[in-house]
Amino acid sequence: MSKDIKSVEHSPKIHQRNDPQHVNDRTFFIDASNQSLTAIPLEIFTFTELEEVHLENNQIEEIPQEIQRLKNIRVLYLDKNNLRSLCPALGLLSSLERLDLSYNPIFSSSLLVVSFLHALRELRLYQTDLKEIPVVICKNLHHLELLGLTGNHLKCLPKEIVNQTKLREIYLKRNQFEAFPQELCVLYNLEIIDLDENKIGAIPEEIGHLTGLQKFYVASNNLPVLPASLCHCSQLSVLDLSHNLLHSIPKSLTELRKMTEIGLSGNRLEKVPYLICRWTSLHLLYLGNTGLHRLRGSFRRLVNLRCLDLSQNHLDHCPLQICALKNLEVLGLDDNKIGQLPSELGSLSKLKILGLTGNEFLSFPEEVLSLASLEKLYIGQDQGFKLTYVPEHIRKLQSLKELYIENNHLEYLPVSLGSMPNLEVLDCRHNLLKQLPDAICQAQALKELLLEDNLLTHLPENLDSLVNLKVLTLMDNPMEEPPKEVCAEGNEVIWKYLKEKRNRNIMATKIQAWWRGTVVRKGFGKFGELLKPRKKGKTSPKDKKGKKDVKGKPGKGKKK
Repeated sequence: MSKDIKSVEHSPKIHQRNDPQHVNDRTFFIDASNQSLTAIPLEIFTFTELEEVHLENNQIEEIPQEIQRLKNIRVLYLDKNNLRSLCPALGLLSSLERLDLSYNPIFSSSLLVVSFLHALRELRLYQTDLKEIPVVICKNLHHLELLGLTGNHLKCLPKEIVNQTKLREIYLKRNQFEAFPQELCVLYNLEIIDLDENKIGAIPEEIGHLTGLQKFYVASNNLPVLPASLCHCSQLSVLDLSHNLLHSIPKSLTELRKMTEIGLSGNRLEKVPYLICRWTSLHLLYLGNTGLHRLRGSFRRLVNLRCLDLSQNHLDHCPLQICALKNLEVLGLDDNKIGQLPSELGSLSKLKILGLTGNEFLSFPEEVLSLASLEKLYIGQDQGFKLTYVPEHIRKLQSLKELYIENNHLEYLPVSLGSMPNLEVLDCRHNLLKQLPDAICQAQALKELLLEDNLLTHLPENLDSLVNLKVLTLMDNPMEEPPKEVCAEGNEVIWKYLKEKRNRNIMATKIQAWWRGTVVRKGFGKFGELLKPRKKGKTSPKDKKGKKDVKGKPGKGKKK
């Protein structure tokens, strides 16, 4: 369930409008993204009043000189194209404030033209194969507030970066930094620093100078300790330290009163740091794979938690402290040693997502059935004991949208799944299912039905009535109806087969009904009688008609 408990990309680019905007017959906004364009349509350059143009996710190879006509343009998105060079005319767009050239194979020498865009406030160069930042960009652009350089090959920043005194956000994720860029510590307006997935071994004490820092991402590095001076970053609310080499965090960080999210997963803590229980403002807490055997009693203070990840630890029971966290919406307990859930679990009245995969339940934990708000339940057992049944009472979870019960020993599914109106995803892969209940055809919200590696030979004949079903997987089943070759062709072919079979069955029923009527009308007796097997030596009712037994006359083969 990791996809449910991980944060999304830190600075998503948001389209504020989707349609061309007109005022007094003047066009200010055009969205030509996702159109498979190989060149920028020249018609665009006739709209000289344009302020915002979206051309991302096409196949554009060059920017024509006509771009200089767009004197009023403020926003230009050209990411995910095939640009290798930038024409000099791009540097004439004196009003341009936001430029995205990400995911293009741009020659670094071609980026020099960007240094002429003096009004630029946001520059995104994600994954453009950069090995260094052109110094002139740092020297000439004095209004940058956001600089996106994720997914490149940078090992350091030019010392001229100190000129970016207005910089608020810098994204350096997935580069090759081995040392924290010291130059950042003098950019006092910084609010967001993203250095995830580098090779940084230390953070300097000077980090404490960034008193306006709000979000600090340094996950997946080589940090053994944190500087105590981090406590001076009094505005800090999000701190991701996941997957480092930490054994503890400095007690001084208790002073950070605005913490709402902290990631510590994948460190060597072995116990919950005491100061975390004093951050009562926390909303998201990630403690997966940290060697935990238990939680502190004071953990119950974290009453504002909405998301808690305790997966991949050594918990042999579900800590009761969790049941006091009334605002919890997401709870990850996957891959522990839990064999039973507390009856108090039902007090988590806002819980929407629960991960129990890979634990030691001997049977389905029916305590989850009291979670009326639950929308996603993960209880696949890729390791440990295997479940052999899912109770019919699963229908109590009327809000459930996704049920993951893969890697178990289930031979059948509860009929009540058909009475769950919101169920969209049902993952039953790698079980021992021999058949599906016909009632599954009533689960009209189903979009994904994952059934590979079971013992299925037949599908319910009305399965094609699931009009919303987009994904149906049947690999590694001994299918007969439909045959394997039909199943391999995908949903449409399977639906066609089921419809044709159903029509044949209907026709056969009509023929049988006609034949029954004919038999009765012709005087052959009741149809049921005709279907009875004849006993040896006995004649049919028709053979006896009109014949009389002769008394005293011996039958054939009998003695007088």
